[in-house]
Amino acid sequence: MTPGPARSLPPALRRLARRLAALPGSPAYAHAGAAAPACDAPHGAPRHASPGQPEARPGPALALPLTPARTLSPVLPVVAVVALLGLPLAPGGEGGAGPADALSALVVLFCAVRLLRRRRRAMSGTAALLLGMPVAGLALAAMGASSPGAGLTGLGRYLQIFVLVPAAVVLLVRDRADFRLLAWSFVGLAGWQGAVGVHQFVTATGASYQGETIRAVGTFGPQDVMGMATVVSFGLICAIGLALGRSRARQRAVAAGCALALLVPLALSFSRGAWIATALTCAVQLVLAGLRRALKIGAVALAVGVILVGGFGVGSAMLQERVSSITQVADAPDQSVTDRYTLWAAAIGMWRERPLTGVGLKGFPEHRDAHASLALSSGSDTDGAGSGFVRQPLLSPHNMYLLVLAEQGLIGLLALAGGWLALLALGLRGWSRVRRSGPGLDCALVACGLLVWQLTDFAYADIGGPSTVLTAVVFGLVAWWALAGGDGREEALAR
Repeated sequence: MTPGPARSLPPALRRLARRLAALPGSPAYAHAGAAAPACDAPHGAPRHASPGQPEARPGPALALPLTPARTLSPVLPVVAVVALLGLPLAPGGEGGAGPADALSALVVLFCAVRLLRRRRRAMSGTAALLLGMPVAGLALAAMGASSPGAGLTGLGRYLQIFVLVPAAVVLLVRDRADFRLLAWSFVGLAGWQGAVGVHQFVTATGASYQGETIRAVGTFGPQDVMGMATVVSFGLICAIGLALGRSRARQRAVAAGCALALLVPLALSFSRGAWIATALTCAVQLVLAGLRRALKIGAVALAVGVILVGGFGVGSAMLQERVSSITQVADAPDQSVTDRYTLWAAAIGMWRERPLTGVGLKGFPEHRDAHASLALSSGSDTDGAGSGFVRQPLLSPHNMYLLVLAEQGLIGLLALAGGWLALLALGLRGWSRVRRSGPGLDCALVACGLLVWQLTDFAYADIGGPSTVLTAVVFGLVAWWALAGGDGREEALAR
């Protein structure tokens, strides 16, 4: 290299060129571990070539190392699981497992194959402990089931929702960008289901409610009447978390608009449990984002609600009646509330009979009549939304905590609920690290909000139906933030 052209560059660029040339594998000095050779010509030598030597020509410019392009995210199969929940179900179906459940099994297999090919440790000890805690209680409850088939079926369902799919999500999410991709997929699914639900209300083609087919249920049908409410609630919480973060103003504005739009289908779902859980969760998210912002956004949301209900009369009469029924659960409860209380009492009776291990997985329907009072009705009526009249039996207490207590006993409840509380504590710890100036505030608000909503909703509902696989993805997102994202590690727990 001739000294002339180098001296014509600024000193900063000359220092940068010398450092790049000294890197291993540089085209100028490819000697591994060897120092760069000294310049042959002294610093005061003339710039022309010496006699008898060919004139040196400037060589090719030093090629700077290019940043490798970002490969396809391994979390895309999980996004596909979320997208499959937008497909309509067959009319008159039983409301059990659907295509999304089958794809979730393939996602778990894909994650296992990926780990074997990379030959890395699956996850840390803390992650394995928290995600594997429910296995002991589930195994005991499966052995105590009334039949081997019921035990294996229940064991597979619980492992899918609370262990396998969440662990796969934790291992497939690489960084906060993947986390946000999944959060936006929740918002997209909620927008689609909400649009279908609003159309059902406007055209009176929804599920039956007080003799009219106006209840918004989305593509889930009356067999999974809580499906659309759950999906819309998840999307609303994700949108609020993304809007309260520190991303670009345009993204925050889009997320805020989506959150306001999703309030309409959530109201038209007529789901009191979803309303209570969403209101509590939004309040928690606003407080975590800052009290000043909470007051401003709360005022805007209240104004929008007054305009929609009071000004335009969006379902005002029925909504007011439904809201007022929340305060009448003790004074003058309707039949659905009476059935719920009766089922709760039956679940507590099963637990008292076998306090440690419960009556076994899938054992609640078999032991229900022996512990329920005569106030329990024979079933729940469903109609509309493309399906005929069906009377569905009440096969669960509609309370996840009491269902686990009745079928798995104290051992199973402590294993499941203990893991959830640990994830909540770790998630809040991650939030405390980014609340001031960290770039992951939106992820913290989404994760903590989803878990708060789910733990609140479990007091009014339990698992069941095609939308349940979304609960598994939620626990995976929450676990990733609690175990990896909140600590600032931009990769999953694979090491």
